[in-house]
Amino acid sequence: MPLPTILVPHPHVHVDEHVLGGSPYVATSRVPVRRIYAFWQQRASVETIMKRFPQLTPAQVFDAIAFALDNEEVMDADLAREQDILARVGHGGRAGRGPSEQITLPFEGASPVRIGRRAGVRSGRRGVR
Repeated sequence: MPLPTILVPHPHVHVDEHVLGGSPYVATSRVPVRRIYAFWQQRASVETIMKRFPQLTPAQVFDAIAFALDNEEVMDADLAREQDILARVGHGGRAGRGPSEQITLPFEGASPVRIGRRAGVRSGRRGVR
C-alpha cells in the first residue's frame, strides 16, 4: 500500500520504493524515520536516539524528526503499515521477546528488514563488539 504524498521534503530523508518498501529513511543509513519518530514520541532525547543509532549525526536525527512533524500523515500511514505487518506475522508488540531476538518484516517489493539488536553489539558504542 503506497504512502501519502510527502508535503515537505528534507535533505537527510530519502524515499525510494526499492528501499524499505518505500518508507522514508535517513539517507546513507537505511534507518526508518518511523523508528526515530516513535522513539521521539515516547520522549526519548536526541542523545538517546543517537545512542540507539550511532551511525546518525545530530543533523540527521533532527531532520528526521522535522520531516516526521512536517509530514505527519505519511508517518501515521507508515507506522500503521508497520503495525499491520507485525500483526500479520504474529508480533503485535515487543512483550515476551528478548533484546537480541529479531523478526523479519516482509515489506512488499523489498528485501526483508531485520529489527532488533545484533548479538554482541553494545548499545551506544560505535564499532565495539
